[in-house]
Amino acid sequence: MAALTTGDTAPDFELPRDGGGTFRLSALRGKPVVLFFYPKDDTSGCTAEAIDFSTRKNDFDALGVEIAGLSPDSPKKHDNFKKKHGLTVALISDQEKTVLDAYGIWVEKSMYGRKYMGVERTTVLIGADGRIVEIWPKVKVPGHADAVLEATRKHVTDHVPS
Repeated sequence: MAALTTGDTAPDFELPRDGGGTFRLSALRGKPVVLFFYPKDDTSGCTAEAIDFSTRKNDFDALGVEIAGLSPDSPKKHDNFKKKHGLTVALISDQEKTVLDAYGIWVEKSMYGRKYMGVERTTVLIGADGRIVEIWPKVKVPGHADAVLEATRKHVTDHVPS
């Protein structure tokens, strides 16, 4: 699947999440959503990213923005990851990689000359209308959650109904 761009309608999905429930993107229509896609629970970069977003969750909540992380790990792994690190954001499980593929984030990667398929760490800001406002591809974790919060704050204040 070709990568999505700003202005595209975010592909809808319903997937299992931590805590035994499901997460349906279309159920959040009317409020902005930040989705951060990450490779694997409990690895150093993914843990730092999830902690950073959890630390800022109250700031996103104050803006009326839903925030969730998505990886191919199982809901049970997500539950353990959340408990171990005190995470407060929703964690969505895409074990079949259908959403990762639909968003163009399940890609061929290379490490030490070996090619393999994996998640390209990416964050997507989806507007209240369901359209993609901003995409952060190939995310570097340090400072990223702050940058997303600032962009989200700007988007939300620019789109306050008069």
